[in-house]
Amino acid sequence: MRILVTGADGFIGKNLILFLKENVEAEIVYFTRKNNESEFESMLDGVDWVYHLAGVNRPLDPGEFVSGNVGLTDALCSAIESSGRKVPVVYSSSIQADRDNDYGRSKSGAEKSLLELQTRTSNPVFIYRLPNVFGKWAKPNYNSVVATFCHNISHGLPIQINDPEALLELVYIDDVIASFVSLLTDDGRTDCFNDVNPTYQITVGGLASQLERFKSARETLVTE
Repeated sequence: MRILVTGADGFIGKNLILFLKENVEAEIVYFTRKNNESEFESMLDGVDWVYHLAGVNRPLDPGEFVSGNVGLTDALCSAIESSGRKVPVVYSSSIQADRDNDYGRSKSGAEKSLLELQTRTSNPVFIYRLPNVFGKWAKPNYNSVVATFCHNISHGLPIQINDPEALLELVYIDDVIASFVSLLTDDGRTDCFNDVNPTYQITVGGLASQLERFKSARETLVTE
């Protein structure tokens, strides 16, 4: 099996590739920030699956949302269609895709490109609208509020909480990867939109308090 992973050096990409190397007999094709969308056609040669994880979520210029999310996905769809083959695509979207903000609109636009590809060519598409993903290799101040709070609290740095009662929906990275990889052997799966389970809910204030208790356990020697 030959698998193309876009965003291969990102948080989800690193976790996916490690799991694939340890559990699946597959050749991995890496697409990172060093690559250009013009390389998609050559990279797709012989590819059986695509995990489309690349995207932009914290740009300096809001216009990068369109180029990094919609534009890149358009280029991938065009390359797949030009190949004349059906190459299933798993896309890491966001629960913000139905929200009226720059990021949400760009993720929704990318979804639309993939769904139109499916309509035109019957190419399989699997979209995951992920909530806040946490786990190993998440970057503080970039990927996840959990990673940010963990980093700051463990280093004795202040954390910013605007609304302590705001509810977070969380999903663990290993559960995300397990769901992604299950598609490789589930020939009967046809749903465009898919979910990861289990999910967890906690308030922002509750999360901060829990992590503070984890830190204090080093002094009290009492584990949560």
